[in-house]
Amino acid sequence: MTLTTIRNAAAAIVAALALASCMLQPGRFTSDLTLNRDGTFAFRYAGEIVLLPLALPPSAARNGSSSTDGSRTGSEDTVEQFVEDTCTTPAGESRACTAREIADQRARWQAGRGRDKAARQAEEARNAKAMAALMGGLDPTDPRAAQEFAARLSRQQGWTSVVSRGNGRFDVVYETTGRLDHDFSFPVIERLPMVVPFVTVLRRKDGTVRIDAPAFSPAATNPHLPGLVDAAAGKDAPVVLDGRFAIRTDGEVLANNTDEGPHPDPAGAQRLSWKVDARTAAAPTALVRLAR
Repeated sequence: MTLTTIRNAAAAIVAALALASCMLQPGRFTSDLTLNRDGTFAFRYAGEIVLLPLALPPSAARNGSSSTDGSRTGSEDTVEQFVEDTCTTPAGESRACTAREIADQRARWQAGRGRDKAARQAEEARNAKAMAALMGGLDPTDPRAAQEFAARLSRQQGWTSVVSRGNGRFDVVYETTGRLDHDFSFPVIERLPMVVPFVTVLRRKDGTVRIDAPAFSPAATNPHLPGLVDAAAGKDAPVVLDGRFAIRTDGEVLANNTDEGPHPDPAGAQRLSWKVDARTAAAPTALVRLAR
């Protein structure tokens, strides 16, 4: 294995991991979380989600990588021309090559190209297998992958509507209610473990809960996302982050990073609200006391 092959393989692994960490992204959405002092809660997310490997061109999705300057590391053969080497005399002086020497050079060049192509194909097969494992068995190059992913979501509790819009986009509605006798995270998707949570609600022993929304900020999800998408797709990024996230609670708001703080809400509750877009510097976060 040549040093170039090792470097390409390492770059593909790093890019695949970067892609996996931001595999699922919010698009245009509204999301609401209600936290009650009695420990009950309600959560809703309505809008777009984007499964990034399905939003990339087939070669980029298959390899999980693209260079930062926009050149692909996919399977497309570059157009190369044979260039003959310089022939020399025993004294080291340049001379014209014979037809036989040129033919030998060409044969070695063609054999080398064949080995390189086989190595690229083997590398692509390894990358495709790794990407399928990260996606829970989905093949991003399969035209049926989007419908299979939509069907997988529809089987899970809470996903009341899942519609594929193409290019990795899905219009979804997710709703759930329950009691906070456990931590809560959205989304949790069958066979898709490497997803940055959109929203988490974490209980503490002192009766407080911490709410974080890490995916509701470009800086908090993956710093490689804009370059990865733009370079691979060669067009506007398929992920357009534009939404609103709100928390309504009758508990005590101890901390939050909204611009204006809590606002009064009907029935004595308070409301925290965030506008989320590509300029959002910090992911929404809050600390609420529900019980003492």
